[in-house]
Amino acid sequence: MSDSKNKMMAVVTTGNGGYDKLDYRAVPMPVAGPNEVVLRVLAAGVNNTDINTRLGWYSSSVTADTDAASETQEAKADEKADGGWNGATPFPLIQGTDCCGLVAQLGEGVSTELLGKRVLVRACMRPNGGDVSDTIWMASNFDGAFAQYVKVPASEVFAVSCDWTDEELATIPCSYATSENMLHRAGVGAGDVVLVTGASGGVGSATVQLAKRRGASVVGITSSGKMDQLRALGADVLIERNADLVARLGESSVNVVVDNVAGPNFGKMLKVLKPGGRYVSSGAIAGPVVSLDMRDMYLKDITLIGCTAWDAPVFANLVSYIENGEIRPLVAKVFPLEQIAQAQQEFMGKGHFGNFVLVPSHPEG
Repeated sequence: MSDSKNKMMAVVTTGNGGYDKLDYRAVPMPVAGPNEVVLRVLAAGVNNTDINTRLGWYSSSVTADTDAASETQEAKADEKADGGWNGATPFPLIQGTDCCGLVAQLGEGVSTELLGKRVLVRACMRPNGGDVSDTIWMASNFDGAFAQYVKVPASEVFAVSCDWTDEELATIPCSYATSENMLHRAGVGAGDVVLVTGASGGVGSATVQLAKRRGASVVGITSSGKMDQLRALGADVLIERNADLVARLGESSVNVVVDNVAGPNFGKMLKVLKPGGRYVSSGAIAGPVVSLDMRDMYLKDITLIGCTAWDAPVFANLVSYIENGEIRPLVAKVFPLEQIAQAQQEFMGKGHFGNFVLVPSHPEG
Protein backbone atom coordinates (compact mmCIF):
# COMPACT_ATOMS: atom_id res chain seq x y z
CA MET A 1 0.00 0.00 0.00
CA SER A 2 1.28 3.44 -0.86
CA ASP A 3 -0.06 6.44 1.02
CA SER A 4 -2.16 4.78 3.71
CA LYS A 5 -3.86 1.49 4.45
CA ASN A 6 -6.77 2.60 2.27
CA LYS A 7 -4.75 3.45 -0.85
CA MET A 8 -2.67 1.58 -3.41
CA MET A 9 -0.81 2.43 -6.60
CA ALA A 10 -2.32 1.40 -9.92
CA VAL A 11 -2.26 2.21 -13.63
CA VAL A 12 -5.65 3.67 -14.48
CA THR A 13 -6.64 3.70 -18.15
CA THR A 14 -8.76 6.83 -18.51
CA GLY A 15 -10.26 6.20 -21.96
CA ASN A 16 -9.68 5.01 -25.51
CA GLY A 17 -6.49 6.44 -26.93
CA GLY A 18 -2.70 6.42 -26.76
CA TYR A 19 -0.16 5.95 -24.00
CA ASP A 20 -1.22 9.24 -22.42
CA LYS A 21 -4.35 7.41 -21.25
CA LEU A 22 -2.24 5.31 -18.84
CA ASP A 23 -2.20 7.17 -15.50
CA TYR A 24 -0.08 5.73 -12.67
CA ARG A 25 -1.67 7.04 -9.48
CA ALA A 26 -3.01 6.28 -6.01
CA VAL A 27 -6.50 4.75 -5.90
CA PRO A 28 -8.68 3.23 -3.18
CA MET A 29 -7.76 -0.27 -2.01
CA PRO A 30 -10.26 -2.96 -3.03
CA VAL A 31 -12.23 -4.67 -0.27
CA ALA A 32 -13.40 -8.27 -0.60
CA GLY A 33 -17.17 -8.76 -0.65
CA PRO A 34 -19.05 -12.03 -0.21
CA ASN A 35 -17.41 -14.88 -2.17
CA GLU A 36 -14.54 -12.62 -3.24
CA VAL A 37 -10.83 -12.41 -2.48
CA VAL A 38 -8.32 -9.60 -2.67
CA LEU A 39 -4.95 -10.54 -4.11
CA ARG A 40 -1.63 -8.87 -3.59
CA VAL A 41 -0.43 -8.69 -7.20
CA LEU A 42 2.99 -10.31 -7.55
CA ALA A 43 3.29 -9.97 -11.33
CA ALA A 44 1.03 -9.10 -14.27
CA GLY A 45 1.53 -10.05 -17.92
CA VAL A 46 1.30 -7.70 -20.90
CA ASN A 47 -1.04 -8.82 -23.69
CA ASN A 48 -2.48 -7.67 -26.99
CA THR A 49 -5.90 -7.55 -25.38
CA ASP A 50 -4.84 -4.87 -22.88
CA ILE A 51 -3.55 -2.70 -25.71
CA ASN A 52 -6.51 -3.42 -27.99
CA THR A 53 -8.99 -2.51 -25.23
CA ARG A 54 -7.22 0.79 -24.62
CA LEU A 55 -7.25 1.49 -28.36
CA GLY A 56 -10.90 0.45 -28.76
CA TRP A 57 -9.73 -1.95 -31.49
CA TYR A 58 -12.62 -4.38 -30.91
CA SER A 59 -15.04 -1.79 -32.31
CA SER A 60 -16.64 -2.71 -35.63
CA SER A 61 -15.57 0.73 -36.85
CA VAL A 62 -11.90 -0.37 -36.81
CA THR A 63 -10.79 -2.30 -39.88
CA ALA A 64 -7.02 -1.79 -39.73
CA ASP A 65 -4.40 -4.06 -38.20
CA THR A 66 -3.32 -3.42 -34.63
CA ASP A 67 -0.20 -1.45 -35.64
CA ALA A 68 -2.22 0.99 -37.76
CA ALA A 69 -4.90 1.28 -35.10
CA SER A 70 -2.24 2.14 -32.52
CA GLU A 71 -0.83 4.91 -34.70
CA THR A 72 -4.31 6.33 -35.30
CA GLN A 73 -5.19 6.39 -31.63
CA GLU A 74 -1.87 7.97 -30.74
CA ALA A 75 -2.73 10.80 -33.11
CA LYS A 76 -6.34 11.25 -32.02
CA ALA A 77 -8.31 9.80 -29.14
CA ASP A 78 -11.68 8.45 -30.23
CA GLU A 79 -14.03 6.97 -27.66
CA LYS A 80 -15.80 3.86 -28.95
CA ALA A 81 -19.10 2.57 -27.64
CA ASP A 82 -18.22 -0.96 -28.77
CA GLY A 83 -14.45 -0.88 -28.24
CA GLY A 84 -14.20 -3.55 -25.54
CA TRP A 85 -14.83 -7.29 -25.30
CA ASN A 86 -18.49 -6.82 -24.40
CA GLY A 87 -19.33 -3.38 -25.75
CA ALA A 88 -18.20 -0.16 -24.10
CA THR A 89 -15.23 -0.39 -21.74
CA PRO A 90 -16.12 1.07 -18.31
CA PHE A 91 -13.44 3.76 -18.12
CA PRO A 92 -11.68 4.74 -15.93
CA LEU A 93 -10.45 1.15 -15.62
CA ILE A 94 -7.47 -0.67 -14.17
CA GLN A 95 -6.40 -3.07 -16.91
CA GLY A 96 -4.23 -6.18 -16.61
CA THR A 97 -5.68 -9.51 -17.74
CA ASP A 98 -2.80 -11.71 -16.51
CA CYS A 99 -2.33 -12.04 -12.76
CA CYS A 100 -0.13 -14.03 -10.45
CA GLY A 101 -1.04 -13.02 -6.92
CA LEU A 102 -1.07 -13.90 -3.25
CA VAL A 103 -4.43 -14.22 -1.49
CA ALA A 104 -4.37 -11.36 1.05
CA GLN A 105 -8.00 -10.91 2.09
CA LEU A 106 -11.05 -13.17 2.17
CA GLY A 107 -14.66 -12.16 1.78
CA GLU A 108 -17.55 -13.77 3.59
CA GLY A 109 -18.13 -17.36 2.51
CA VAL A 110 -14.57 -18.01 1.24
CA SER A 111 -12.56 -20.92 2.63
CA THR A 112 -9.73 -19.87 4.93
CA GLU A 113 -7.54 -22.44 3.17
CA LEU A 114 -7.02 -19.92 0.35
CA LEU A 115 -5.39 -17.28 2.56
CA GLY A 116 -1.71 -16.86 1.69
CA LYS A 117 -1.88 -19.11 -1.38
CA ARG A 118 -0.07 -18.13 -4.59
CA VAL A 119 -2.67 -18.23 -7.34
CA LEU A 120 -3.43 -17.53 -10.98
CA VAL A 121 -6.64 -15.77 -11.97
CA ARG A 122 -8.93 -17.15 -14.66
CA ALA A 123 -9.62 -13.83 -16.38
CA CYS A 124 -12.45 -15.15 -18.59
CA MET A 125 -15.48 -15.78 -16.37
CA ARG A 126 -18.68 -17.44 -17.57
CA PRO A 127 -21.41 -16.29 -15.18
CA ASN A 128 -24.20 -18.31 -16.80
CA GLY A 129 -22.30 -21.58 -16.99
CA GLY A 130 -20.27 -23.40 -19.60
CA ASP A 131 -23.22 -24.04 -21.91
CA VAL A 132 -23.69 -20.29 -22.49
CA SER A 133 -21.01 -18.20 -24.18
CA ASP A 134 -21.66 -15.04 -22.13
CA THR A 135 -18.42 -13.80 -20.57
CA ILE A 136 -17.18 -11.33 -17.99
CA TRP A 137 -13.50 -10.40 -18.28
CA MET A 138 -11.15 -9.11 -15.63
CA ALA A 139 -9.55 -5.91 -16.93
CA SER A 140 -12.29 -5.34 -19.49
CA ASN A 141 -15.50 -5.48 -17.45
CA PHE A 142 -13.97 -4.79 -14.03
CA ASP A 143 -10.60 -3.71 -12.60
CA GLY A 144 -7.62 -5.91 -13.31
CA ALA A 145 -4.05 -6.58 -12.22
CA PHE A 146 -2.08 -3.46 -13.20
CA ALA A 147 -2.11 -2.50 -9.54
CA GLN A 148 -0.71 -3.51 -6.18
CA TYR A 149 -3.95 -5.33 -5.32
CA VAL A 150 -6.92 -6.70 -7.24
CA LYS A 151 -10.34 -8.06 -6.19
CA VAL A 152 -11.74 -11.15 -7.95
CA PRO A 153 -14.38 -13.83 -7.37
CA ALA A 154 -12.94 -16.63 -5.23
CA SER A 155 -14.20 -19.16 -7.79
CA GLU A 156 -11.76 -17.75 -10.37
CA VAL A 157 -8.48 -18.20 -8.48
CA PHE A 158 -6.42 -21.37 -8.90
CA ALA A 159 -3.65 -22.23 -6.45
CA VAL A 160 -0.46 -23.38 -8.17
CA SER A 161 2.25 -25.49 -6.57
CA CYS A 162 5.50 -25.23 -8.54
CA ASP A 163 8.99 -23.74 -8.48
CA TRP A 164 8.28 -21.13 -11.15
CA THR A 165 8.89 -17.46 -10.34
CA ASP A 166 5.99 -15.03 -10.01
CA GLU A 167 7.00 -13.47 -13.32
CA GLU A 168 6.99 -16.85 -15.06
CA LEU A 169 3.52 -17.68 -13.74
CA ALA A 170 2.22 -14.30 -14.90
CA THR A 171 2.92 -15.23 -18.53
CA ILE A 172 0.37 -18.05 -18.44
CA PRO A 173 -3.28 -16.98 -18.00
CA CYS A 174 -4.26 -15.13 -21.17
CA SER A 175 -1.83 -16.46 -23.79
CA TYR A 176 -1.81 -20.08 -22.70
CA ALA A 177 -5.52 -20.31 -21.87
CA THR A 178 -6.39 -18.72 -25.21
CA SER A 179 -4.16 -21.26 -26.95
CA GLU A 180 -5.37 -24.28 -24.97
CA ASN A 181 -8.98 -23.22 -25.57
CA MET A 182 -8.43 -23.14 -29.35
CA LEU A 183 -6.72 -26.55 -29.37
CA HIS A 184 -9.48 -27.95 -27.15
CA ARG A 185 -12.25 -26.61 -29.39
CA ALA A 186 -10.50 -27.83 -32.54
CA GLY A 187 -10.01 -31.29 -31.05
CA VAL A 188 -6.27 -31.35 -31.73
CA GLY A 189 -4.68 -34.72 -31.00
CA ALA A 190 -1.92 -37.14 -31.92
CA GLY A 191 -1.22 -37.30 -35.64
CA ASP A 192 -2.64 -33.88 -36.49
CA VAL A 193 -0.50 -31.43 -38.44
CA VAL A 194 -1.11 -27.98 -36.94
CA LEU A 195 -0.16 -24.73 -38.67
CA VAL A 196 0.48 -21.85 -36.24
CA THR A 197 0.64 -18.29 -37.52
CA GLY A 198 2.50 -15.68 -35.46
CA ALA A 199 4.29 -18.58 -33.81
CA SER A 200 6.80 -16.46 -31.89
CA GLY A 201 4.17 -14.33 -30.11
CA GLY A 202 2.68 -15.05 -26.71
CA VAL A 203 -0.26 -17.13 -27.97
CA GLY A 204 1.74 -18.61 -30.84
CA SER A 205 4.64 -19.85 -28.71
CA ALA A 206 2.15 -21.26 -26.21
CA THR A 207 0.39 -23.06 -29.07
CA VAL A 208 3.63 -24.67 -30.26
CA GLN A 209 4.16 -26.16 -26.80
CA LEU A 210 0.56 -27.14 -26.16
CA ALA A 211 0.03 -28.71 -29.59
CA LYS A 212 3.22 -30.74 -29.22
CA ARG A 213 2.03 -31.82 -25.78
CA ARG A 214 -1.07 -33.26 -27.48
CA GLY A 215 1.08 -35.28 -29.90
CA ALA A 216 0.59 -33.07 -32.96
CA SER A 217 3.21 -32.02 -35.51
CA VAL A 218 3.65 -28.24 -35.65
CA VAL A 219 4.35 -25.96 -38.59
CA GLY A 220 5.17 -22.45 -37.41
CA ILE A 221 5.17 -19.15 -39.31
CA THR A 222 7.59 -16.57 -37.94
CA SER A 223 10.43 -14.22 -38.81
CA SER A 224 13.80 -15.74 -39.69
CA GLY A 225 15.44 -14.36 -36.53
CA LYS A 226 13.17 -16.34 -34.20
CA MET A 227 13.31 -19.76 -35.82
CA ASP A 228 15.97 -21.24 -33.56
CA GLN A 229 13.93 -20.43 -30.47
CA LEU A 230 10.85 -22.06 -31.97
CA ARG A 231 12.81 -25.17 -32.91
CA ALA A 232 13.89 -25.40 -29.29
CA LEU A 233 10.20 -25.35 -28.29
CA GLY A 234 9.53 -28.31 -30.57
CA ALA A 235 8.30 -26.84 -33.86
CA ASP A 236 8.79 -29.44 -36.61
CA VAL A 237 8.70 -27.14 -39.66
CA LEU A 238 9.28 -23.39 -39.78
CA ILE A 239 8.27 -21.01 -42.55
CA GLU A 240 9.39 -17.42 -42.96
CA ARG A 241 6.56 -14.93 -42.52
CA ASN A 242 6.64 -13.57 -46.09
CA ALA A 243 7.00 -16.91 -47.85
CA ASP A 244 4.34 -18.24 -50.22
CA LEU A 245 2.52 -20.59 -47.89
CA VAL A 246 0.78 -22.63 -50.57
CA ALA A 247 3.97 -23.07 -52.57
CA ARG A 248 5.89 -24.02 -49.43
CA LEU A 249 3.41 -26.52 -47.97
CA GLY A 250 1.15 -27.45 -50.86
CA GLU A 251 -2.64 -27.40 -50.87
CA SER A 252 -4.52 -29.70 -48.49
CA SER A 253 -1.48 -30.37 -46.30
CA VAL A 254 -2.51 -29.58 -42.69
CA ASN A 255 -5.35 -30.69 -40.42
CA VAL A 256 -5.67 -27.58 -38.27
CA VAL A 257 -4.81 -23.90 -38.65
CA VAL A 258 -4.44 -21.88 -35.44
CA ASP A 259 -4.50 -18.31 -36.73
CA ASN A 260 -4.48 -15.14 -34.65
CA VAL A 261 -3.03 -13.10 -37.51
CA ALA A 262 -5.74 -13.13 -40.26
CA GLY A 263 -5.32 -10.14 -42.60
CA PRO A 264 -4.53 -10.59 -46.31
CA ASN A 265 -3.18 -14.14 -45.95
CA PHE A 266 -6.42 -15.57 -44.59
CA GLY A 267 -7.39 -17.19 -47.92
CA LYS A 268 -4.13 -19.12 -48.08
CA MET A 269 -4.89 -20.70 -44.72
CA LEU A 270 -7.97 -22.35 -46.18
CA LYS A 271 -6.02 -23.50 -49.23
CA VAL A 272 -3.54 -25.48 -47.13
CA LEU A 273 -6.21 -27.13 -44.97
CA LYS A 274 -7.09 -30.73 -45.80
CA PRO A 275 -10.69 -31.73 -46.51
CA GLY A 276 -12.44 -31.85 -43.15
CA GLY A 277 -9.86 -29.49 -41.67
CA ARG A 278 -10.43 -27.04 -38.84
CA TYR A 279 -9.58 -23.34 -38.81
CA VAL A 280 -9.59 -21.78 -35.33
CA SER A 281 -8.96 -18.18 -34.32
CA SER A 282 -9.15 -15.82 -31.36
CA GLY A 283 -7.52 -12.77 -32.92
CA ALA A 284 -6.64 -10.83 -36.05
CA ILE A 285 -3.58 -8.66 -35.50
CA ALA A 286 -2.89 -8.26 -39.23
CA GLY A 287 -6.43 -7.05 -39.89
CA PRO A 288 -9.95 -8.20 -38.91
CA VAL A 289 -11.57 -7.88 -42.34
CA VAL A 290 -10.64 -10.78 -44.63
CA SER A 291 -11.57 -12.22 -48.02
CA LEU A 292 -13.24 -15.63 -47.84
CA ASP A 293 -13.76 -17.81 -50.88
CA MET A 294 -16.79 -19.82 -49.80
CA ARG A 295 -15.85 -22.62 -52.19
CA ASP A 296 -12.68 -23.31 -50.22
CA MET A 297 -14.79 -23.64 -47.10
CA TYR A 298 -17.74 -25.74 -48.22
CA LEU A 299 -16.18 -27.90 -50.92
CA LYS A 300 -13.53 -29.06 -48.44
CA ASP A 301 -15.94 -29.40 -45.48
CA ILE A 302 -13.85 -26.99 -43.45
CA THR A 303 -14.99 -26.01 -39.95
CA LEU A 304 -14.42 -22.39 -38.91
CA ILE A 305 -14.14 -22.01 -35.12
CA GLY A 306 -14.21 -18.69 -33.29
CA CYS A 307 -12.85 -18.75 -29.73
CA THR A 308 -13.31 -16.17 -27.01
CA ALA A 309 -15.07 -17.81 -24.04
CA TRP A 310 -12.74 -20.27 -22.32
CA ASP A 311 -14.27 -23.72 -21.89
CA ALA A 312 -14.55 -25.12 -18.36
CA PRO A 313 -11.64 -27.64 -18.44
CA VAL A 314 -9.10 -25.26 -19.95
CA PHE A 315 -7.71 -23.37 -16.97
CA ALA A 316 -7.56 -26.31 -14.59
CA ASN A 317 -5.77 -28.26 -17.32
CA LEU A 318 -3.14 -25.53 -17.62
CA VAL A 319 -2.47 -25.58 -13.89
CA SER A 320 -1.94 -29.35 -14.07
CA TYR A 321 0.45 -28.93 -17.03
CA ILE A 322 2.49 -26.45 -14.97
CA GLU A 323 2.57 -28.65 -11.88
CA ASN A 324 3.52 -31.71 -13.96
CA GLY A 325 6.32 -29.88 -15.77
CA GLU A 326 4.70 -30.34 -19.20
CA ILE A 327 5.06 -26.72 -20.39
CA ARG A 328 7.52 -23.95 -19.70
CA PRO A 329 7.18 -20.18 -19.48
CA LEU A 330 8.78 -17.71 -21.87
CA VAL A 331 9.60 -14.45 -20.11
CA ALA A 332 10.99 -11.96 -22.62
CA LYS A 333 11.41 -8.97 -20.28
CA VAL A 334 10.26 -7.66 -16.89
CA PHE A 335 9.34 -4.02 -16.19
CA PRO A 336 8.26 -2.12 -13.06
CA LEU A 337 4.51 -1.42 -13.21
CA GLU A 338 5.06 2.33 -13.53
CA GLN A 339 6.94 1.71 -16.82
CA ILE A 340 3.84 0.29 -18.50
CA ALA A 341 3.95 2.71 -21.44
CA GLN A 342 7.55 1.71 -22.23
CA ALA A 343 6.60 -1.98 -21.92
CA GLN A 344 3.66 -1.64 -24.30
CA GLN A 345 5.72 0.35 -26.80
CA GLU A 346 8.39 -2.37 -26.87
CA PHE A 347 5.67 -5.02 -27.04
CA MET A 348 4.20 -3.39 -30.15
CA GLY A 349 7.67 -3.39 -31.73
CA LYS A 350 7.37 -7.21 -31.91
CA GLY A 351 11.10 -7.72 -31.53
CA HIS A 352 10.70 -10.02 -28.52
CA PHE A 353 10.08 -13.73 -28.14
CA GLY A 354 7.59 -14.76 -25.46
CA ASN A 355 5.90 -12.49 -22.93
CA PHE A 356 6.46 -9.17 -21.16
CA VAL A 357 5.66 -8.90 -17.45
CA LEU A 358 4.97 -5.95 -15.14
CA VAL A 359 5.82 -6.06 -11.42
CA PRO A 360 4.25 -3.65 -8.91
CA SER A 361 6.37 -2.41 -6.04
CA HIS A 362 5.30 -3.27 -2.49
CA PRO A 363 7.35 -0.99 -0.21
CA GLU A 364 5.94 -2.61 2.94
CA GLY A 365 7.73 -5.84 1.97
